[in-house]
Amino acid sequence: MICPACDHRLTETQVGSVVVDICQGGCGGIWFDAFELKRVDEEHELAGEHLLHIRHDPTRPVDHARRRGCPRCHGVKLKRHFFSPKRRVEVDHCPNCGGYWLDAGELAKIRDEQKPATDAKPGGKDQLPPEVIRYLYRLQIEIRSTQRSLD
Repeated sequence: MICPACDHRLTETQVGSVVVDICQGGCGGIWFDAFELKRVDEEHELAGEHLLHIRHDPTRPVDHARRRGCPRCHGVKLKRHFFSPKRRVEVDHCPNCGGYWLDAGELAKIRDEQKPATDAKPGGKDQLPPEVIRYLYRLQIEIRSTQRSLD
């Protein structure tokens, strides 16, 4: 596969039970197939530690404004959106296969962003904050709109 950010060849790498494609020696980005990111996005998931220090070339040009193509789905453009309602990290997501592209350093930011989620009380009676509800509603509308356009 080819890196959607810098056009370098991606290297398939096994991390725990997850196989990801990394831009080793290029921009340092990571491709996660559908549902793989959820296995390494929190600090307690040790497999993700290995992905925090990918060897990359800091002089490699990466155009963050460029619309990126999915490395799995020919002709499909990735959609950029915030990873969580906290709106700290923007990620690229494929509306077709469900994969995620993370630029160098974004996994560390996501893991840091997820820290408070581990402090939540299991089965607690806490309500979702309004910004979370609004984010989920917008995400649901976007998914429905994307599904309609694919049909």
